[in-house]
Amino acid sequence: MEKIQADIAEQIENVRTYLGIEFGSTRIKAVLIGPDFQSIASGSYEWENQLKNGYWTYSLDDVVKGLQLSYSMLAAEVKEKYGLSLKKVASIGVSAMMHGYLAFSKSGEQLVPFRTWRNATTGEAASKLTELFGYNIPERWSIAHLYQAILNQEAHVPQIDYLTTLAGYVHWQLTGEKVIGIGDASGMFPIDLKSKDYDENFIERFETLEKGISLRKILPKVLQAGENAGALTKAGAMLLDPSGQLEAGILVCPPEGDAGTGMVATNSVEVRRGNISVGTSAFAMLVLEKNLSKVYPEIDLVTTPDGHLVAMVHANNCTSDINAWVKLFEEYTEALGVNIARDKIFSLLFNKALEADKDTGGLISYGYFSGENITKMPEGRPLFVRQANSQLTLANFMKVHIASAFGAIRLGMNILLQEGIKIEGLVGHGGIFKTPAVGQSILAAAIQTPVTVMKTASEGGAWGMAILAAFAASGKKDLNLYLKNQVFINVEHTTLSPTLEDMESYNIFIKRYAAGLEIERQAVETLKEGL
Repeated sequence: MEKIQADIAEQIENVRTYLGIEFGSTRIKAVLIGPDFQSIASGSYEWENQLKNGYWTYSLDDVVKGLQLSYSMLAAEVKEKYGLSLKKVASIGVSAMMHGYLAFSKSGEQLVPFRTWRNATTGEAASKLTELFGYNIPERWSIAHLYQAILNQEAHVPQIDYLTTLAGYVHWQLTGEKVIGIGDASGMFPIDLKSKDYDENFIERFETLEKGISLRKILPKVLQAGENAGALTKAGAMLLDPSGQLEAGILVCPPEGDAGTGMVATNSVEVRRGNISVGTSAFAMLVLEKNLSKVYPEIDLVTTPDGHLVAMVHANNCTSDINAWVKLFEEYTEALGVNIARDKIFSLLFNKALEADKDTGGLISYGYFSGENITKMPEGRPLFVRQANSQLTLANFMKVHIASAFGAIRLGMNILLQEGIKIEGLVGHGGIFKTPAVGQSILAAAIQTPVTVMKTASEGGAWGMAILAAFAASGKKDLNLYLKNQVFINVEHTTLSPTLEDMESYNIFIKRYAAGLEIERQAVETLKEGL
């Protein structure tokens, strides 16, 4: 143990460490890794989006607060474990939730509160742009948010000088550079796979439609993984570390979206491979050999961090409802005077799901905290439904909520299967896989494909971003080879293939889930705020 600590201390002192920071939907996390890609220290900050004036948003004050607190926690761990002040790292990377709308004036003033990916408020714009381009533009995408603001004749539009994502914003504050990684950029505006840049033809179509907007001037510059995206400025160093210990001049790699870091963290940037990141939202990513035969509104076409085409099935809702129910059980145990750790409650309840009936007792659940694009729900109403003869057992209750977390994803994946897309396997990534086998086996049954969970699965997107930072510092050119031959060469993993019985069970559930969507739709229409 002493030798390991001494080795890590040497890595820190000789600037052989890499820092990754990710702004997730419920947590901001900072991770420091060494040259062996193992985590050395970490820090985190819990936060939640808020619904204000009809928009899901986060305050930029909370962005800065979370950035600083997560980093300070990481630096404190370095000091405590290794007796060193963290003054310099080899490189830094920032990632965050993709899409959304962060608009700034020429003076750098934020023009409207941050509109996140979660907002289902751009349906008109997304539909018109999809028709204009002949290319699917989801409601989450930045260009849809911009065009909807134009259609709404919002007063701030003529003042827009810069439009970016959350990762692009934080990178800008740290480096002064208005750039973005290609994976994150592909969730702002369509990418030309040959030029590895925004599609010029689509830009011309948009600017012909809206002559007062120059997209080239307001969108960030697109960079690929491994490229130099600037250096930490003195102001950026003070922003990240107000104590003044961290030095300026550190290499910063292109900022990426959480989809990109999920692909990196699961070694899923190769053709026919994919991953599924599961959290507040869920997205399944599959690297394609060729484009799809037609436009599907349920499928995003984005890219890997090194610019390869990816089909993205994105569900706005996934584990939030499970977390809410577990919190209720946690309150119940506290009311009984029993002190049980939350992780243990999760584990107990998840394992109970393995005892469920084949038809999950006839129960239905929709964990829709917000609108859901795949099932065309404009708003969310978390809903649990049963009939008088349903079997309401704890096992069935937990199984139906876990199955429901993957319901929208399954409906989207059906399209890829119908397209004849070949999938050699998906890697699961996210907290739902912490309890061994349960979430993994239900997901495998849902998507009818083997699911692998790596030992590194709990590391998360911040770790994936640290890997991208290390890749930028390495001087290597091929991200796929770098991941396969260096990062994941000895990583332990478990693969579960779906059994015929499990697939039949999920097929019973998904048929009921699809049939009951009208109940959810009626809940949206009937249960209005304030009732």
